[in-house]
Amino acid sequence: MSTNADPLVALSALPGVPDAVDSVRKAVDRVYGHRVMRRRSNEVTSEAALRGARGSAALSGAEWALEEVRRRSDFSGEGDARVMGAALRLSAEAGQLLSIWRQSPLRVLARLHLVAAADSDAAAGRPRLAGEPVFEPLIELDLPDADEVAGRLEGLAQLVIAGSVAPALVTAAVVHGELAALRPFGSCNGLVARAAERIVLVGSGLDPKSVCPAEAGHAELGRAAYVGALEGYVSGTPEGMAAWITHCGKAVELGARESTAVCEALQRGAA
Repeated sequence: MSTNADPLVALSALPGVPDAVDSVRKAVDRVYGHRVMRRRSNEVTSEAALRGARGSAALSGAEWALEEVRRRSDFSGEGDARVMGAALRLSAEAGQLLSIWRQSPLRVLARLHLVAAADSDAAAGRPRLAGEPVFEPLIELDLPDADEVAGRLEGLAQLVIAGSVAPALVTAAVVHGELAALRPFGSCNGLVARAAERIVLVGSGLDPKSVCPAEAGHAELGRAAYVGALEGYVSGTPEGMAAWITHCGKAVELGARESTAVCEALQRGAA
């Protein structure tokens, strides 16, 4: 990823990206225009957080039925339960970090990893060092070395702090893609990358009430499509970057559709 002045603007003009941005805006507007949002938006936000966490966990290998996630209160076990617990903790924590993100994104990423990894990673909260392993079984792309990770993380942080006039979707997709490609931590990188995407979408004002869970949309599109689109981002080609941004746009649209369905259910008194 280039660190030249506002490279996000150039990405915003790639073929297909303006249409994706427009489509996302229309989908988000439909949710916010629903009458239920005027009086019960907190319920929609809570449900979106749950569905987003479930979707993010599914992409990290823990595929649970929504009702099982809703019913369970103990996620302290190993395996899938630990992944689901991490996703739920991140969903709750992300909203507390919005005010810090634009000033200190690396601090936020460290906090997200600390929350996700809990006591399962002795190096929780810091980027990996040379020679340290990474456990991220569903992302099998070439792993950048620690020096490259440090440099690109700093470039990403500078990009966030500088701000951009590019659409929120483009910024969110780049943050998500860069973190997933780098896998800067020893574990939980996918979960952290998707939480960071959510922070950008909410903090930018595109989805201020956090009712369009892109994580749920990514899960609906499927792991194969997710990894395939991420490979496009890693390639660095204009076509690959556009495909990844468009993929992220579809995920946001599907998240918006999910919350529209929640609004309809609340209106009918069925949720």
